[in-house]
Amino acid sequence: MNIKTRIVLLACLTYFRIAAAQNYTQTIRGVVVDKVLQMPIAGATVAVVGSPQGVVTDTAGNFVLVDMPVATYALIVTAVGFKDHVVSNITINTGKEVVLTIMLDEKILQGREIVVKGNRKKNIPLNQMSVVSARSFSVEETQKYAAAVNDPARMAANFAGVMAGDDGNNQIVIRGNSPSGLLWRMEGIDVPNPNHFASAGSSGGGISILSTQLLSNSDFVTGAFAAEYGNAMSGVFDLKLRKGNNQQREYTAQAGILGLNLAAEGPFVKNYKGSYLFNYRYSTLSVLSKLGFSFTPSTTNFQDLSYHFYLPTKRFGDFSLFSFGGLSKQFYDVVKDSTKWKSEGDKYGDQFISNTGLWGATHQVHTGRNQLLKTALAYSVMNSSYNRDYVQENYSMLNVYDQKSVTKKLTFSSVLNQRFNSRMMLRSGVIASHIQFDFAEQIREKKSDPLKELVNVSASTQTIQLFSQLQYKLSGKLVFTGGLHYLLLLLNQTNSLEPRASLKWDIHPRHSLAFGYGKHSQLQGWGVYFANRLNASGQKILPNRDLNFSKANHYVLSHHFSISKSLLIKTEIYYQYLYHIPVSIYDTSTLSAINTQADFIRDEMVNQGKGKNYGIEISVEKQLSRNFYYMFSTSLYQSKYTAANGKEYNTKFNGNQIFNLTAGKDFVSASERRTFGINIKSVYAGGYRTTPIDLEQSVAKETTVYIQDKAYTSQLPAYFRSDIRLSMKWNRKHLTSTLSLDIQNMTNRQNVYDQFYDVDTRAVKTYYQTGLLPILNYKVEF
Repeated sequence: MNIKTRIVLLACLTYFRIAAAQNYTQTIRGVVVDKVLQMPIAGATVAVVGSPQGVVTDTAGNFVLVDMPVATYALIVTAVGFKDHVVSNITINTGKEVVLTIMLDEKILQGREIVVKGNRKKNIPLNQMSVVSARSFSVEETQKYAAAVNDPARMAANFAGVMAGDDGNNQIVIRGNSPSGLLWRMEGIDVPNPNHFASAGSSGGGISILSTQLLSNSDFVTGAFAAEYGNAMSGVFDLKLRKGNNQQREYTAQAGILGLNLAAEGPFVKNYKGSYLFNYRYSTLSVLSKLGFSFTPSTTNFQDLSYHFYLPTKRFGDFSLFSFGGLSKQFYDVVKDSTKWKSEGDKYGDQFISNTGLWGATHQVHTGRNQLLKTALAYSVMNSSYNRDYVQENYSMLNVYDQKSVTKKLTFSSVLNQRFNSRMMLRSGVIASHIQFDFAEQIREKKSDPLKELVNVSASTQTIQLFSQLQYKLSGKLVFTGGLHYLLLLLNQTNSLEPRASLKWDIHPRHSLAFGYGKHSQLQGWGVYFANRLNASGQKILPNRDLNFSKANHYVLSHHFSISKSLLIKTEIYYQYLYHIPVSIYDTSTLSAINTQADFIRDEMVNQGKGKNYGIEISVEKQLSRNFYYMFSTSLYQSKYTAANGKEYNTKFNGNQIFNLTAGKDFVSASERRTFGINIKSVYAGGYRTTPIDLEQSVAKETTVYIQDKAYTSQLPAYFRSDIRLSMKWNRKHLTSTLSLDIQNMTNRQNVYDQFYDVDTRAVKTYYQTGLLPILNYKVEF
């Protein structure tokens, strides 16, 4: 080796050693505000836990911590007149700045004495009116949990009392309730089902439209909701959007099995506090299909776009514009070659289309020193259709089923927050919606028959919701929250006045006890109201038009025990009494709306059904510390309903038990530049219920016929699934990249979905859920 080569090698080696030794840094900045009024807090101290480093907020509540080495931090924020607040698990990477909005609770003052200390518990709901059965969740959780794949609903299936509806869908069953009882809310306004491949009347779908690039920390509620939440029976997702970086432009690019993503954020102009943030995704499977690669018999296409524009003003408050929209299509084309037909099912072709869009605007302004008014306006469209064709012997196509559903909704809401003093605050609001609904359904019962019209309706109506809720701090340890919610459907003048109340007692710095009660109601699916039939004179009538709301009384007793700063045990006992549930008018039928999971009920119904859910949930949760976290939950429950015949049955969702384990560990290199993560999830749950099939009648009628008086007496085998997520993150100068692999059902267990009658084999056939499914993704932030 000559001298020149040695010099070059030495120079290269020196360069790489210097590069490896670089201490990569990033900025943590943000704003500290009053939690109730969203006013900036000047003079607050923001300190880094375990470090002498800290800053004081300026007159606008802003703070900046510069040149922070890449690592995970905790901040403690203190301000005169407010509770201390700890923000933990702040992971900073080189690719993006960390921008925080930190909200502080006001202290109770008695004369000259401050009697309340800061609350450092993890997962406290962002909405202080939510006292029981509620928790906040972070975007990091939707990204970190195994097989959550950036989906809030799949992430929530890790929590106590929550179970997935099935593997191929992100619908969730909460405390034995139907998935259709879930409310989605964004920026304080009710929004349509935000999922791709969503069926009419459902609350979930195959893939979430929502982008984690836009979401901020949000709330998830499973019972005894605060008075501001209406038209829901089982749970609430109260989603918040984050603001884009208003000082520098940042980008994120992703490529994976679930899509190709591009996100961008930044300021509109220099020295303006406003910002933009958007994300676009296109289906990877669509791209591969267009390139000639096919992995399944069907073709799946989807794309979505989301954005959030933040537009503050100096005198007229803050404005924002936000939207999400998704186009999804799945179709199976029939092979027009009789030599390749192995069964009658091969002669059918299916096409399913589901498109959803929402466009919203909000305005927030302080109408007084202690008042905050937030107004929102949103317009949404949900359009779904399902078409089935049959190929005949001459290869011509015969349409045998066709369904189309379009729901358009214009919603206005206005909410006023008023704080009277450090003890008492009042929140009141109105939500008004105009709904346009179109639904058509045709079926050819036999191939020789003409298409029969089942439903063909176009109608509109309005709903009005009013609420008011007061929170009063009786002392530094005892807090009462109470309110009323009113729901009115102008279609048939049905209305419901619903009291809500809770009482929380901080018995000890480590123990708290709370009780919550709520009366809740929910509209029926629009297709239920407009189901039609012909009367004796041949006229079309709507027998379900005057149906009342489904209603429920929720009771919850909750206990929190903080074993340490990072370890919490939470126990909740609950009882839910459901009534006015629509059931069949015939006592020979066990049909009840309580068991619906999607689609509409077309039968004639009356509000004479009842139900009950009760159980106990115990969660042990260790928040991330020393790069390790875990959460173990146990749920033991019963879910029953009473049909038109007066008999009590199991509901479809009465699995009786759920055991969840979620855990993860990050292995960080000495330089903090590389992080290898392992995250696991394992769930064991009792199987859902099913109704035995009458094989003799099924053969005779060539369709699945159930034994009605044995509704849901059979239980499917226990459900067990284990998932794992492996990830590798690299921090480079101004760039962070992450390679991840999620493996769903890594043991490839065959979990039973349900049983149906197979016309071809004339036997009962068992259908199984998704087997082993790997999901690869690569993300770059810069």
